[in-house]
Amino acid sequence: MDVRNLIKKYNVPVPRYTSYPPANYFTEEFTNRQYEEALINSNQETPRHISFYIHIPFCRQLCHYCGCNSIAMMKQNVVDEYIRCLYLEIDKVVSYLDKSRKISQIHFGGGTPTVLPIAVLKELIDHLLSSFDTIDDPEIAIECHPGFADETCWLQLAQAGFNRFSLGVQDLNEQVLKVVNRKSSIVPLNTIFDILRDKGGQINLDLLYGLPLQTAESFAHTVETAVTLSPDRLVTFSYGHVPWVNSRQKILEKTGFPTGEEKSKMFEVAQTILTSRGYQAIGMDHFVKEEDELFRALQDKTLHRNFQGYCTRRTTGQVYAFGVTGISQLASSYIQNQKDILSYMEQIKSGTLAVTKGYALSREEQITRCVIQELMCNLPVGLIRCGFCIWIFTGRNKECDSLE
Repeated sequence: MDVRNLIKKYNVPVPRYTSYPPANYFTEEFTNRQYEEALINSNQETPRHISFYIHIPFCRQLCHYCGCNSIAMMKQNVVDEYIRCLYLEIDKVVSYLDKSRKISQIHFGGGTPTVLPIAVLKELIDHLLSSFDTIDDPEIAIECHPGFADETCWLQLAQAGFNRFSLGVQDLNEQVLKVVNRKSSIVPLNTIFDILRDKGGQINLDLLYGLPLQTAESFAHTVETAVTLSPDRLVTFSYGHVPWVNSRQKILEKTGFPTGEEKSKMFEVAQTILTSRGYQAIGMDHFVKEEDELFRALQDKTLHRNFQGYCTRRTTGQVYAFGVTGISQLASSYIQNQKDILSYMEQIKSGTLAVTKGYALSREEQITRCVIQELMCNLPVGLIRCGFCIWIFTGRNKECDSLE
């Protein structure tokens, strides 16, 4: 089968690849009570570390391409009530967790977390840190929209306790950004980099390929420009057209999309540019500098991935998600919160959790998930079957941490 036929065969929408079983297996039969039991059980499961995810769904401007769980900015009283519900949910979930465990990762996603006052974000971080110790040098990350952040905002973010910043520029071509309704950075990117780096911040630059008006040539120019900024990590996400999830994506059909073959060339040219400039390929879409912890983890076969992206066995943890649509990734189950913000807040204020769907993994599914993660992160996997179990080797001469 030639390359064009392969592209045609596999250029189709699929469930989110960062979990096994994927989210389309989640069932509405999973209850709040089952979540409570899963929280208790997670204290005896591995990894022991804790990863917290906080979902801020609000955006000042909705991009047409976005497949994330985001909504237009609401009235201030609703936003304030949402923040209050986050605290209520955090306190309820934390009450089930062993306080001797340590936080390895805190991640704010969205939506656009930076629509909130930085003081509010800092208070949420401090609240999480008040209940647990942390590992040495935990990752405290936030997704940022440069189109709505001035210099004061960047400085306050750098002082709020964050140490990793993901800048969602998506493309540096103004025509592309206009057609997808994405606002470009209001502060020169090199100025943002200087502010964040002056405070010791690590910077991810997020790009998106497969958008209307993009070509391999135009995307190459974007990547070349991005490299001159020398981000610590550069991520090339593939656009997923799922208008049944986000109807706004239908707007983009009027302009049309690059062919599957052209889209494949965009990734290839990006990979060529980045690897020629000293970046190392990580997994399926990340490129990092050689001194980056992710590259060292790849060499040591200790790379990992969760819903927040690639991380290491050092910084990974079972993921406890807060907020509307948040998905928790525990050792033996997945749990997703209510997708409607008003329903989410109503349930949380009633004193319960806000589960809408979930899935309990069997032992066999946990093993399959481990193999998939190792292939996706560390590449080679060997299996040895004995009379009672399957041992999974990844070059570390030991069974995977999540199955110990």
